[in-house]
Amino acid sequence: CSCAPVHPQQAFCNADVVIRAKVVGEREVDSGNDIYGNPIKRIQYEVKQIKMFKGPNEDIESVFTAPVSAVCGVTLDANGKKEYLISGKAEAGGRMHVTLCDYIMPWDTLSNTQKKGLSQRYQMGCECKIVRCPSLPCEISAPEECLWTDLMIEKQVYGRQANHYACIKRADNSCSWYRGVSSPKKEFLDGEEP
Repeated sequence: CSCAPVHPQQAFCNADVVIRAKVVGEREVDSGNDIYGNPIKRIQYEVKQIKMFKGPNEDIESVFTAPVSAVCGVTLDANGKKEYLISGKAEAGGRMHVTLCDYIMPWDTLSNTQKKGLSQRYQMGCECKIVRCPSLPCEISAPEECLWTDLMIEKQVYGRQANHYACIKRADNSCSWYRGVSSPKKEFLDGEEP
């Protein structure tokens, strides 16, 4: 299982469902057969949803994942003590499916900016494109792009930009990084220079 790192805002925008939840149970279930007739196993986590940031009009009750990490299965603590931010794909009937490529974090490891971003700010930036900078020099190729340099500058995926910034669309349709916990001011959205 290999996934390119994604900025939390991008993960939010890509996901069908983003929730804060406790995992209260876990069991292995059959979910149909593969093309050779072998049963496909999945892990079903029973969750207690605390808040939905994005998703269907019903509470999520189960989160499914592959049984092993080699095929992108996610391991969650199912004793009901830990709260998670879980993002993934919607399935029918209050269920969702997650893989290691989805953004899943213990709730208490998120920064205040990230928690705030989930409620409003990330959605404002879903038309923007966050571009990973794999090596220097790197530059944006369009005004609606924000350059994500955490990997290059801080040598870690979740550095300052991932933890404290959102890429927001401004009045002239360009996008730029915005830091701060309150909503962007009109001057920022209308400004000429980032």
